[in-house]
Amino acid sequence: MKPHPLPHDSLAFALTQSAQVLAWVANGQSLTEALQRLPSATWPAAARGAVQDIAYSTLRQLGLGRALTAQLVAKPPQPLLQGLLVASLVMLIEQRYAPHTLVDQAVQAATNHPKLAGAKSLVNAVLRRFLREQETLLHHARQHEEALWNYPAWWIAEVRRHYPMQWEEILNTGNQRPPLTLRVNRRWGTEPDYLQQLHAAGLDAVALLDGGLRLTQPVPVQQLPGFNDGWVSVQDAGAQQAARWLDVHDGMRVLDACAAPGGKTAHLLELADIDLLALDQDEHRLQRVEENLQRLHLQAQLRAGDAGAPQNWWDGRPFDRILADVPCSAAGIVRRHPDIRWLRRPADVRSLPQQQARILNALWPLLAGDGKLLYATCSIFPQEGESVIQRFLATQADAIRLPAPGQLLPLAHENQDHDGFYYALLQKKR
Repeated sequence: MKPHPLPHDSLAFALTQSAQVLAWVANGQSLTEALQRLPSATWPAAARGAVQDIAYSTLRQLGLGRALTAQLVAKPPQPLLQGLLVASLVMLIEQRYAPHTLVDQAVQAATNHPKLAGAKSLVNAVLRRFLREQETLLHHARQHEEALWNYPAWWIAEVRRHYPMQWEEILNTGNQRPPLTLRVNRRWGTEPDYLQQLHAAGLDAVALLDGGLRLTQPVPVQQLPGFNDGWVSVQDAGAQQAARWLDVHDGMRVLDACAAPGGKTAHLLELADIDLLALDQDEHRLQRVEENLQRLHLQAQLRAGDAGAPQNWWDGRPFDRILADVPCSAAGIVRRHPDIRWLRRPADVRSLPQQQARILNALWPLLAGDGKLLYATCSIFPQEGESVIQRFLATQADAIRLPAPGQLLPLAHENQDHDGFYYALLQKKR
């Protein structure tokens, strides 16, 4: 008998779709790409939110979920079944739902999926055994570093090696849900001004030391006062430092060399009346930049191109300021993108610095005398930050290093809450 389609508002439906997303991630796709593959345009917003929530939560505890599955299943399941089992186990650990409800809905998910129908008895047996032996199973699983910290072993070793006093805090921060941090459009008002608007709308927020406002409880952006009118944007407090350190002034010619999705581009335009070129290699992602600028009532020149090959797009006129937010491992933003830790490989951390140096060396000749270039990554690995800058300074006699934050480690404290970034500010001698 053909199974009936699962209601969109059911937990079984959310588990089924989350399992598919996790299977795609296991096959090498990013979480963002996997979620975009779902036929979710006609789903209710609550259904999309439930699928996304389960997928994100599962990836934050994927190491533990995999270790438990290895104990409970005799041989490795196929990716879709693995996704369903791991997602269900994580939901049981987090106690989001009553245990009997979760088990029933997981079995319904298996029953109603053509690739999982033969596994419904296995799903039922695995989850019920976990409930019976939970304490023992969790204890054994957490004897393994990947299950204890929920990162690949090589990642844990790398963080511990570079930050022997802070590695546990760094890893723990990456496993937390990220805050909703706001950047107030200075063309419209100040942080205190917008705090009053938030309070009038019944929303609480705190001002952060590094700039920005953090909501006490995240809400959909449409609930933020003035969001559609450009009063405010969502941007991590660490990311907000980039535009401030670049020190732009009216009339300057500015290059945002790896601009998408456009948060830093917009911030630069909010701070001064500048002639800005927003460049990105991915033409599709430039559409996100355009959308952000339209909402904020800002304008820039957008161009698709490789920042490391300016001969293909540069018009020969020097820039007063350059923001080089180069491609990196994104190791500093894993609480927002929990899939990154499972998709990256040690070889990436070895190869990415070559690409970063290529871009930095290619952009330097485009900078005017006395101009400033801010090198930025959203990584915590020194190979992609300080090491790149040290090698660059050793070969560029006309480069002066100015004060800048250097390595920002991901923190989640009361009034200082930001992701991991690296910033180096360089000035060209006349």
